Amino acid sequence: MKARLRAGLVSVVVLAATALALPAASSAGGAGLTPVAPNTRAMWLWDDPPADEVVSWAAERNVSEIFVYVTPTVLTDGSLPRLREMKQRADQNRIRLTALSGDPAWTTGHAAALAWQRAVVSTGLFAGIHLDVEPYLTNGWNSNLSATLKAYLALLDKMRAASTLPLEADVPFWYGQYTVGGKNLADEVLRRVKAITVMSYRDTVTGPNSIMTVSADWLRRGAAVGKRVRLGVETGPLADCSYCTFAEEGATRLGAAMAEVDAATRNSPAFAGIAVHRYVTWRNLPA
Repeated sequence: MKARLRAGLVSVVVLAATALALPAASSAGGAGLTPVAPNTRAMWLWDDPPADEVVSWAAERNVSEIFVYVTPTVLTDGSLPRLREMKQRADQNRIRLTALSGDPAWTTGHAAALAWQRAVVSTGLFAGIHLDVEPYLTNGWNSNLSATLKAYLALLDKMRAASTLPLEADVPFWYGQYTVGGKNLADEVLRRVKAITVMSYRDTVTGPNSIMTVSADWLRRGAAVGKRVRLGVETGPLADCSYCTFAEEGATRLGAAMAEVDAATRNSPAFAGIAVHRYVTWRNLPA
């Protein structure tokens, strides 16, 4: 799971010039999408702190959705009681729980992904599937890109067909640079999912190489097809990319930046709020 921290770092040099040329999302279009309320927040939860602690903290920060990591062995490893308590407390606070997991190996290892999904569905605790598969971390990304991209899209097809729960995927901001079968990769991902969360990990909101700049392509594509696009911010320390995280800036600056994103996206119909990666590091940010 540590791999996701590198997701926003790939192809930065290539994208820096490209992203600046992207047109801003506009209020035109949106395929029936309605704006979300300001201060709409979600967060990733990869660890297993007590349910009451997590939900109380989330509710105080207006988090309306938690992506909860669910183990592949959830039915037998003793984690169900905690998840049931979290569901009960989340319902009381009107917080939506979606099941989170992913592994680069799932790009081609579809059986493992589908087995995990079946276990999640059988718990009856979750309102959706939140998939964090990073195919660019597999060997196939360099050795056979076309086959790797096709395998990843096939995984999304299978997971969407295997459950009635809505499917959302974490994506890097640069998928729009790639094609698969003559079609744009970002568009093909959007066709297969209910929504996406962009790993738009930057510590500035506007300007070159900022949250809004790197996410502009996804916001535009999402609006064109009526799909929700959530923007992600990072709070964990990243030694090789200090400008990708708010670990140094702290909680006050993070809060101000998220408010700035809300303001900057008021004319972006696809915008679905901000997701914070991740609970433990967000909670421990300095003031």
